[in-house]
Amino acid sequence: MKQSPDEELDYPFLLVAQMVCADQQIHSEESKALQELAQQSKVGKLTLAEMEKILTQDEYQLSVTEIASQVAPQQRNEAMWQILSIAYVDGFCSALERQMAQQVAQIWGWPDGEVERQIEETGAFADTRFIGDGEKEQISFGARMLKNADSLLSKALVDKLATFSGKQQKVEQLRREILLSGPEYDEAIRQCAVIAEIDYVFAERALKHTDKALQNLGINLQKVIEEIKDKSSGKGEATSAQEVASKLEEISQELRAKIIKEIDSVKESLRAKERALSHFSIAFMGKTKAGKSTLHAIITNDGWDAIGVGKQRTTRFNRVYEWKNIRVIDTPGIGAPGGKSDEEIAKSIIDESDVICYVVTNDSIQETELFFLDLLKQKAKPLIILLNVTKNLRDSRRLEYFLKNPNKLFEMEGKSGIGGHINRIRNSARKYYGNDYFQVVPVMLLAAQISGEAEEKKRKNELFKASRIQDFLDLVRESLIKDGKIRRSQTLLGSTVGAIEEPLKWVKAQSEVYNDLAKILKDKHGEIHKKIDEYRQDALDFLQQKIKAVFENALNNIPSFAEDYWNKNESELKEGWQTKIQEIKFESRLENSYQEASQKFNKEVKEAVEEVGSELQLIAELGAFDFDFTAQDSSSFGRNLVKIAGMIVLIGGTVAAFFNPVGIVIGIVGTVLGTISGLFKSRDKKRSEAAKKISESLSNQIIAQKETTLKKSESEFSKSCQSVSKNIEDYFDNLSSELQKISEESQLTQKKLETGVNYLNRAYAKRIIDWLTENYEPLTEQRINKVIGKVRREFGKKIIIGTKTQVPINKTPEEINLVIQEDVVIKYIK
Repeated sequence: MKQSPDEELDYPFLLVAQMVCADQQIHSEESKALQELAQQSKVGKLTLAEMEKILTQDEYQLSVTEIASQVAPQQRNEAMWQILSIAYVDGFCSALERQMAQQVAQIWGWPDGEVERQIEETGAFADTRFIGDGEKEQISFGARMLKNADSLLSKALVDKLATFSGKQQKVEQLRREILLSGPEYDEAIRQCAVIAEIDYVFAERALKHTDKALQNLGINLQKVIEEIKDKSSGKGEATSAQEVASKLEEISQELRAKIIKEIDSVKESLRAKERALSHFSIAFMGKTKAGKSTLHAIITNDGWDAIGVGKQRTTRFNRVYEWKNIRVIDTPGIGAPGGKSDEEIAKSIIDESDVICYVVTNDSIQETELFFLDLLKQKAKPLIILLNVTKNLRDSRRLEYFLKNPNKLFEMEGKSGIGGHINRIRNSARKYYGNDYFQVVPVMLLAAQISGEAEEKKRKNELFKASRIQDFLDLVRESLIKDGKIRRSQTLLGSTVGAIEEPLKWVKAQSEVYNDLAKILKDKHGEIHKKIDEYRQDALDFLQQKIKAVFENALNNIPSFAEDYWNKNESELKEGWQTKIQEIKFESRLENSYQEASQKFNKEVKEAVEEVGSELQLIAELGAFDFDFTAQDSSSFGRNLVKIAGMIVLIGGTVAAFFNPVGIVIGIVGTVLGTISGLFKSRDKKRSEAAKKISESLSNQIIAQKETTLKKSESEFSKSCQSVSKNIEDYFDNLSSELQKISEESQLTQKKLETGVNYLNRAYAKRIIDWLTENYEPLTEQRINKVIGKVRREFGKKIIIGTKTQVPINKTPEEINLVIQEDVVIKYIK
C-alpha cells in the first residue's frame, strides 16, 4: 500500500535544507523561504519535522549522506540543480557549499568534474560575485539551472529566486527606522560600497600573493627532499643520506600539512571578504544567555519566537538578517551547549564583520567571559561592548518601580551602580583586547523587548526610551553613517593583514628553529668526531684486555691438557683440543668480547648523539615548535634523531676471521710421535717429554695467535668505528645542510609574506589618512606612494604612519583611538 505524503520523506527537499545550512549561516530569508517552499511543493509533516531538525542541528537529524543515498536515480540531476541554485543564489558559493555538492556527487557515484560540467553547460557565470545590477543574472541563472525541471519543488524554487536576489525583496522597517531611513543612509551605503569595491582588489591581491607564496614553499620543500634522495640513490645498504631523506620526508610531511592548513585559512579569509563585499556587517557575540538573541530581535523586529524562558536556540549556526546593504549577524553563544564547535562557528563570522558588538550582563561579568576579546584583537576588529543590565521586569511591581525612575539602574556610583561593572570590563579588556578604546553602552534589553509586546502597548514608547536601546542604535548608526567607509577599509585592508600575519609568524618560526637546529648540528661536527675517537680508543682497550684474558685462560689450560693427551694419536689429540676449547668457551668468550666492546662503543656514541638531540629538543621547546612528526611515533625530534642515528651506529662482528682455535693442533702430532720413538726411555720420561713438547707447541701457537688477533682486532674494530664515525658525521652534515635549506626557503617565503603585509598596511594607512583629512579618493598604488612613506604596525595595537606630505588632521586623538581602536601615530617624513 502506497504511503501518504505525510508519511513520506521528500529527500530532494531535505537536500535543499542541508544546503541552506552548509555554509554555517542561516539567512533569515532562506529560513522563511524554506517554509514557503515546503507549502508550495506540498511536503508532508515528516519532512517538515526533519527540516526543523536540520535547521536546529538536532543530534538525530538525517545526514547529507543518509539523505542523498535515498534520492532516486531519476531525481538526482534535478536535485543537484536545486541545491546549486540555492548555493549560488546570493551570488557567492562558499567552499563549504561546494564541498557539499561534491559530497553528494560522490555519494551518487558521479565522475569527478561532473558538477562543474553541468554548471558550465547551464551558462553559469565564472565570477560568483555580484556587484551592482546583478539581479537579472542571478534570476536567469536559477531559471537556466531548472529549465528542464518539472517537480513542484523546482517550480516553487524558481519562483523564490527573484525574492532571494533582492530585486523583489520587501525591505522591512527596523525599530524606529533608525538604521535605514533617509538619504544620509543611502549615500553612506553607496560610499561604503565604492570603498569596498576598491579595497577588496588590494585585499584579494595580497591574499592571493600569500596563497602562492605558501604553495611555493610546499613545492620547494619537496624539491629539497628530492635532492637528498638523489644523493642516496645508489645500490646497497642504506646510507646516511637515505636516513636524512627519511627524516626530512617526515619533517616535510608535517610542514606541508601545516602549509595546507594555512593556505585554507587564507582562502577562507578571502572568501569571507568576498561574501561580505556588498554589505556593512554587524555581528553580535557574547556568552550564551547574555541577551544577543533579544538584541537581535529588537533590531530586526524578528526572531521573538526564539526568546523566553526555556526556549531553545533555533540554530547553532550564525543567523544572518539583511536589509538593503546591511547585515546583522547573530552568533551561537560562547560557552553555549555544544561547546567548542559553537565558538568555532562564532569565530567564522569575524573576518567579514565591520563591527563586533560583544554582549555581557551585569550579573555575570567574569574574566573568562572576555577571553574571546583576544581573538578579536588578533583580527583587529572594532568593538562595542553592550552591558545588558538585567532585572526581572516580568514582576509587575518591579516593572512599576523601574518606570518611576529608570535612570536609577544606570547610575554609575553607589551600591547598585554599574560603574564597578564597567571598570571590570575595561580592566579585562586592557588585558585581552590590548586597550579600552571602545564604548561600553549600558542598556536594559528586557525593557525594550517588553515594549514590543501587545500587553504593554500603551507604555510602548516609555519602555523603549527607558531601555536606553536608542543609545546603542545611535552608535550603530554613527558607525555606519559617519565611520562606515573607514570601517569597510578596516575589514578589507586593516584586518586582512591578520590573515597574512598568522602564516607569517609560523613561517618565521620555522626559519628560526631550523636555522638554529642546522647550526647546532654543524657546530657539533668536530665535537662528535672527537668524542667518537675517544670512545673508539676506550672500546678498543676494553676489547684487547678481554682478548688477552681469554688467551691467558687458554694458556693456563695447556699443561693439564698435555698431561692428559701426551700419548694420543693425531685424531684424538685434535678432537681433545677441540673439546678443551669448548669447555673453556674460548671462541664464545672471544666473540662476546668483541660484542661487548661494540656495545660499549655503541652506547657511548648513542649517549653523545642523545646529548645533541636533547639540545635540539630544547631549541624546539623554546621555539614553541612541535616536532611530533608522525601519528604512529610521538617521539620528539631530538629523540627521533637518536633513533635514526642508532640505526647507523650499531656495529658488531665476529672474531672468526681473526682466529681459528682448532687449527692450532696442527703440527703438534709430529712432535709427539718423535718423542714416543725413543724406545729405551722410561714411560714417565716419555710422558714428561711429550707433555712438555705439546705444551710448548700449543703455547707458542696460542701466543702467536694472540698477537695476530690483537692486531687484527685493532685494525678491524677501528675500521668499523671509523665507518660509524663517518656515517654519523655525514648524517649530521647532510641533515644540517638540508635543514639550512628549509630555513632558507622559509626565509624567502617570510620576505614574500612581509611584502604582502607591508602592501596592505600601506593601503590601510592611506585610507586612515583619507579618513583623517575627510578627503577620500580612489585608492591606487600611485596615490599611496605619493602620500605614504614607511608604515610600521604592531598588528591590533599600534600603527605608525610616515607621510611624505603634511597631513591636516581634523579629528581628536580620542576620536581616532575610538574608531581605529589602535594607537595611531602620524609622522611627517621630510
